[in-house]
Amino acid sequence: MAAPKIGVFLPTMWENGGATVDVAAAARHVEGLGFDSAWAVDQLVAGTGVPFVDATVALSTAAAVTERIDLAYGVLILPLRPVAWAAKQAASLQHVSGDRLILGVGIGGDRHERSWTAAGVPRKERGRRTDAGLEVLADLIAGKEADVDGAPVQLAPGATVPPIVVGGLADAALRRAATYGDGWFAVPVDPELTAQAMGRLGELAAEQGRPTPTLIASSMAVIDGDPAVPSAEELVAKVSDVDGLYGMPAEAVPDMVVTGPPAAIAERIAALGEVGAETIAFTLAAGDWFRQAELLAEAVALVR
Repeated sequence: MAAPKIGVFLPTMWENGGATVDVAAAARHVEGLGFDSAWAVDQLVAGTGVPFVDATVALSTAAAVTERIDLAYGVLILPLRPVAWAAKQAASLQHVSGDRLILGVGIGGDRHERSWTAAGVPRKERGRRTDAGLEVLADLIAGKEADVDGAPVQLAPGATVPPIVVGGLADAALRRAATYGDGWFAVPVDPELTAQAMGRLGELAAEQGRPTPTLIASSMAVIDGDPAVPSAEELVAKVSDVDGLYGMPAEAVPDMVVTGPPAAIAERIAALGEVGAETIAFTLAAGDWFRQAELLAEAVALVR
């Protein structure tokens, strides 16, 4: 079995009061280190107001300074936008990047309540809006006429429809991926749980006579060999800070964030590869992002 492709989330988010990171330099670093894709987090108001660069702007910047790597939403919160605008952005990114887009799509996490208020979108409608958007998204990107809320809409110029990757672990998300997705974007959980979800995804796809979507796994990593890496206690506090970048439960941090030397990260890559991951998108959760990317490249070299 071939080793998974490896992607890296660009450092488009930073802590309140912290320094911004050069997204263009980061994208060049991803490509220069030999990774396969650069990813961007999407949201409108992250948590309680974490600063970050808009995903479409970040990916457009990355498109301008790279030539080879794929550029991916991880994932686009589709119900926050009119679907025609989302399709227009995706088609435009295909044009400016030379068809390098991976279009991850999801409904958005529970942590980002302020986004719905800011966008004027009822949070309780996010599942329905996502399904309705996915019904027409590919046709709109391709430049075909589609019915949007009862009105015919056709965008120009059309573009090559990118792989559409549906995110989420709940059964409704898996059903959505089975119905509309070319791939499924798995949240950073252990390989065993990922494998169980893939089994369910396969069942749902078979019910509809569709092939099982490909697995794009994700992982969070903090790699030894970087003087800026926090202590174990500091890492838990950082990742579980409700006003910080991730806001995950403290008890979940050991399972969701892989730590240790490059060899430990290589083990996680191999384990996810064994359960069928074609791509793994890494979030570098702490430390110096550029050094962490270099250490991740060392880990990848151990499994290729």
